[in-house]
Amino acid sequence: MATISLTAPLEGWVSPLDEVVDAVFAERMLGDGLAIDPTGDVLVAPCDARVLVVQPSGHAITLETPEGAQLLIHLGIDTVALDGRGFEPLVAAGATVTRGEPLIRFDLDLIVREAQAAITPVIVTNGERFAIAGRAETGAVAIGAPLLTLVAREAAAVEDASDGPTVRRAVTVALSHGIHARPAAKIAAAAKTFSAEVTLTKGERSASARSPVGLLSLIVAHLDELTIEARGVDAEAAVTAIAELLATDLDEGAPAPSPAPAPAKPRRVPVGAIAGVTASPGLAIGAVARWQVRDLDVPTTGVGIAAEEACFESARAALADDLAARSAGATGPARAIFQAHADMLADPALLDAAHRAITGGASAAQAWRDAIRPQAEALRAGGDPRLAERADDMRDLERQLIARLMGVEQEAATLPEGAIVLADDLLPSQLMALDLDRVAGLAIERGGPTSHVAILAASRGLPALVALGAAVRDLAEGTRVVLDASEGLLHVAPSPELVADAEARLAAVAERRAAARARAAEECRTADGTRIEVVANCGSAEDARVAAANGAEGCGLLRTELLFLDRATAPDVAEQTAAYQSVADALAGKPVIVRLLDIGGDKPAPYLPIGPEENPALGLRGIRVGLAHPDILDDQLRAILAVRPVGQCRIMVPMVVGLDELRQVRAALDRVGGGDGVELGIMVETPAAAVTAAQLAREADFLSIGTNDLTQYALAMDRGNAAVAGALDGLHPAVLRLIEQTVAGGARHARWTGVCGGLASDPLAVPILVGLGVTELSVAPAAVADIKALVRDLDMIRARDHARAALDCAGAAEVRQLAREFAR
Repeated sequence: MATISLTAPLEGWVSPLDEVVDAVFAERMLGDGLAIDPTGDVLVAPCDARVLVVQPSGHAITLETPEGAQLLIHLGIDTVALDGRGFEPLVAAGATVTRGEPLIRFDLDLIVREAQAAITPVIVTNGERFAIAGRAETGAVAIGAPLLTLVAREAAAVEDASDGPTVRRAVTVALSHGIHARPAAKIAAAAKTFSAEVTLTKGERSASARSPVGLLSLIVAHLDELTIEARGVDAEAAVTAIAELLATDLDEGAPAPSPAPAPAKPRRVPVGAIAGVTASPGLAIGAVARWQVRDLDVPTTGVGIAAEEACFESARAALADDLAARSAGATGPARAIFQAHADMLADPALLDAAHRAITGGASAAQAWRDAIRPQAEALRAGGDPRLAERADDMRDLERQLIARLMGVEQEAATLPEGAIVLADDLLPSQLMALDLDRVAGLAIERGGPTSHVAILAASRGLPALVALGAAVRDLAEGTRVVLDASEGLLHVAPSPELVADAEARLAAVAERRAAARARAAEECRTADGTRIEVVANCGSAEDARVAAANGAEGCGLLRTELLFLDRATAPDVAEQTAAYQSVADALAGKPVIVRLLDIGGDKPAPYLPIGPEENPALGLRGIRVGLAHPDILDDQLRAILAVRPVGQCRIMVPMVVGLDELRQVRAALDRVGGGDGVELGIMVETPAAAVTAAQLAREADFLSIGTNDLTQYALAMDRGNAAVAGALDGLHPAVLRLIEQTVAGGARHARWTGVCGGLASDPLAVPILVGLGVTELSVAPAAVADIKALVRDLDMIRARDHARAALDCAGAAEVRQLAREFAR
């Protein structure tokens, strides 16, 4: 039975779909899954997959795993109305991607300001074939952390609904934003109610009306013409129903499409500069190094069918082996490109075309060129610029195989240090053959911003401009230029003042990056010396290893729920001890704060009987479950106490509302023989704990604020209610005042207060938290070095003034605007 592991494609906060402020997702009309409220600005692949659809507006992508599971990732809610603003797709339909490969860059601030919500559903759209066997718990998540586990279902018998009359109807699509996720879900749901096979056709492409993914793949826009065709007993009724849906604006109040914008004013290009398109942002100064590769000359006719066939197969097999070896040794985008080339090299249609040409008398090299080049040219001529850029991969593969057939080695370029490589075009294999340590930037006459060369450049942090045009042909080798890829400009005759300014900017960037890397392992202090610990939220030993590599000073929250979920019986002491010990080992003696089992509510376990609850968020969850099942609590305490060295692990009690609960856990520690010398703290997740923090701090060794639940309870907004969940924001002044009270209560008894909720990883929130007196930030493992660097730039006087101003704001939106101004 196929098992598929999906990892988090975003960093942020994992939530159930019920928290998505759109019934299409909350009611699972498109399928089941999870949602992530993002804190970063890039979406990556959750697994190796093929890209089925990238929506024209760039806000959603559909993937298919090798096993056939189809995944929809929808960045934000109602983001289709942004008409592409804030989204930069990095891949196109038909591309093969690998786990962790960047798919879409997005402007999170713009989405937060202008869309209904930034929360991003990750959906399995063909749940009839794949069941979700495991899910990440609600909480902070880093890119690459486990998210969902899928297992293939047994194939079910399919009822044939195609007998009966056939009905066709042409319609004009009235949907404001065409067929995107919401209309696709509603059309599919309607189609499934009829005993008929219904297809929608746009031009040459057709899709089953029952398949949301298929409907998305049609790329249907406002006022497009479609043909609806149904065959079966309910054909007439089905066509009528689907036609009515397409004639109605299913966006339910979404703004109508804006009128076509006025032609953009011509861009003002400074004297001595050439304008291009940003493929990878950044700044570079260097000398032009021209790189030019021409087509290899090949014999048109062969020396015999058998000889040419043998030569072709030998070269193809050698190239396939080479691509496999290079793929195995590569990571990220480079690995994806090698795999994409390997897939094309095995394409039966291309191979058949080449063999037919050899049979017709062509040489192996000419046959391969004749087979692959028309395909590349068709992609370029198709009208989709991103598909046209995939033609580069086909041209690259054409060149690689022909080079092997002709016995020609890849050209080696001799580059000066810090070169700005100038080329009319550049193929992925050519870029990877360069000594990139000597390359400062790329200036490409042609090309596009989502080509594989652009993706490779971005993955290396290499500034790159494309589509510079013929003006760059006159640049002489060795000319000193300034490449400002962020501004889309190549300064070919920079003034001394411009060069000096660019040098100063580069020095500042290099200094910040070097300082963050060099000091990642150091303890963290503000600019005026206040000690702030930056630790990591972890759920596994792998998380801990990532955290340690990024300079984490320990683990501020070890989530233990994954050990207990999706199983028939609770883990025993030995299994728990091994799991906790692996995290402790990965952190090499640094403190590990283990949160006691936080289960119940939205995280049930079959072996812990919890009856139906009208509001699980206010029911048996957190430490209440442990106290109701003392055998579970005692085993977990024994497992934590067994970790070596003694004392590395601290214990944190979730969902505390009063001293009695803390005292009961202390008594349980005594009962299992570990009451002395073990630090026992609490999570402040309820207003009750925040306002009585001074009382709790008399007996708690430390306080750690879980801002996500605290926000839910403070604002009386159920995270499971899609109608209000989108308004939850931990930067609401009411939540900030509870944090202030918690810090003050802890300080009365010399107890430190940390934050282990989502706000600790939010760069806009960190200065406010530090200004309120928080002295420990537990963040996503990959964010540790960046948060440390941010904290080191803070001045406590300014941070305190900033925090006081935030407390006086009218709402979360006002606080975020204040925080953006502070960050500047």
